[in-house]
Amino acid sequence: MNTTTMLRAFCDAVEQRNGKAFSELFTEDGVYHDVFYGAFEGRAKIADMIDDWFYRTATDFRWDMHDPVSDGYTLYARYTFSYRSTLPEAEGARAMFEGVAVMRLREGMIMEYHEVANTAPAFVDLKFAAERIAKIVAKQGAALKARPEMKRHLAE
Repeated sequence: MNTTTMLRAFCDAVEQRNGKAFSELFTEDGVYHDVFYGAFEGRAKIADMIDDWFYRTATDFRWDMHDPVSDGYTLYARYTFSYRSTLPEAEGARAMFEGVAVMRLREGMIMEYHEVANTAPAFVDLKFAAERIAKIVAKQGAALKARPEMKRHLAE
């Protein structure tokens, strides 16, 4: 499957709430690191993430990948992503994000998915209280500091 086809299948599976199709883009031991929900390892958990976790408090997903670049081992793509929130405080608002997807590939399949996402505008769209936003951002900061590549940046 070429990169463009794979990325369209990736986005379509999320939009169609098709966790099985989504998980089949991943290796058996694949890992999806979600910016909100954390890591989901293996096809069954990745499928559950789409079918359950994503749709618990959201509907009407839209996901587009732009300007993909790959060397066959790593794939980067800028994305735009949105959904309609079903959280009471959001009052049906559409939460919108932009980000960069980083995928490690093995034999043409996704072995590991990470993302760098601009989540701040979505928190405003969702009408989150300042305290809630601070808690989420602090959690994201802690996850960043826990990554091995940040060790040098934390040294005194």
